[in-house]
Amino acid sequence: MTDTNTTAAPDLLYGAHAIADFLGVKLRSAQHLIETKRIPYFKIGKTVAARRSKLLAALDQLENA
Repeated sequence: MTDTNTTAAPDLLYGAHAIADFLGVKLRSAQHLIETKRIPYFKIGKTVAARRSKLLAALDQLENA
């Protein structure tokens, strides 16, 4: 039996607080980045979520722009 979430779960940031902590910004700044679609995110129900790998790729693109 294999667990398909073993590799996916550590990459998942669940909630704006987790995204803000990962980015090293205040909660309101993370919410603004989400609202203006400056960072990749998706919703699980009504809660925003993001993947660390996608956020790092997006930050690389912003840095190189």
